Amino acid sequence: MGKKILFLLVFCVPVFSGFTVFAQSGLDLRRESSSMSIPFVDMTVRSAQNNQETALSIRLILLLAIITLSPSIIILMTSFLRLAIVFDFIKRALSLQSAPPNQVIMGIALFLSLFIMWPTLSEIYEKAYLPYTEGEISTPEMLAEAEGPIRLFMYRQMAGEHENIALFMRMGNLPKPANLSEVPTYVLIPAFILNELTVAFKIGILIFLPFIVIDLIVASILMSMGMIMLPPVMISMPFKIALFVMVDGWTLLTQQLVLSFA
Repeated sequence: MGKKILFLLVFCVPVFSGFTVFAQSGLDLRRESSSMSIPFVDMTVRSAQNNQETALSIRLILLLAIITLSPSIIILMTSFLRLAIVFDFIKRALSLQSAPPNQVIMGIALFLSLFIMWPTLSEIYEKAYLPYTEGEISTPEMLAEAEGPIRLFMYRQMAGEHENIALFMRMGNLPKPANLSEVPTYVLIPAFILNELTVAFKIGILIFLPFIVIDLIVASILMSMGMIMLPPVMISMPFKIALFVMVDGWTLLTQQLVLSFA
C-alpha cells in the first residue's frame, strides 16, 4: 500500500506541475498577444482611372495566366515530353508495374529537363530577366527576348525536318516562311510537339525490340515444355531486368537521350 501511494505521488506531482506550468505559459501568451499589434491587410478592387492602370491590370491578368499554364509550358515546350515518354516505354518494356513509381519517373524527367534546358534558361536570364529588372527594357521587349531562346531550342530539335511546320502553316492558310523568324509561335509549338512525339516513339520502338525477343524466346520454351498456363512475362521479366542492369541501361539511356538534344 505504501508503494502505491509513493508511485502516485511520483507520477501525479510532475503531471500536475506540468499542467500548472502550461496554464501559466498560456496566460503569459494571452497577455503578450493582447499587447501585440496585429497588422491589417486590405486588398481593394476599384475601377481603372486611366489607360495606364487598365494596361497594368491586363498585364497582371496575363501574368497570372502564364503562371497557370506554366505546367503545360514545362511539359510541352521543353525536353520533358520526350524524356517522359521514353522512360515510360522502358518501364513497359521491362514489364514493370509499380517499380519505379510514376512519381520517380516524372522526377527524373524533370531534373534531366532542367539539365538539358539550362543553357536556354541561362540565356533567357541574361538577355531578358536581368535587363528587365534593371529597367533597360520594357515588358513587351522582355517577353520577346525570353521567347527567342525557347523558339530556337524548339526549332533545333526538328533537325532540318520541317514537315510539321509546313503542315500547320498550310492548315492555317499562312504563306511559306523564308526563315524561322517568319514562323509564328502558335505554329512552332504544335509542330515541336508532334516532332517530339515522333522521336520519342521511334526511341521507344528501338528499346522494345530486344525485350520482345526475350519474351518470344521464353514463350517458345514454355510452349515446348507444355507449360501453357504459366504467363511468359513472369519468367521473362527477371531476365530482362538482369540484361538491363548488366549493360548499365540507365546510364546508356540517359546519355543517349541527353545527346539527342545536342
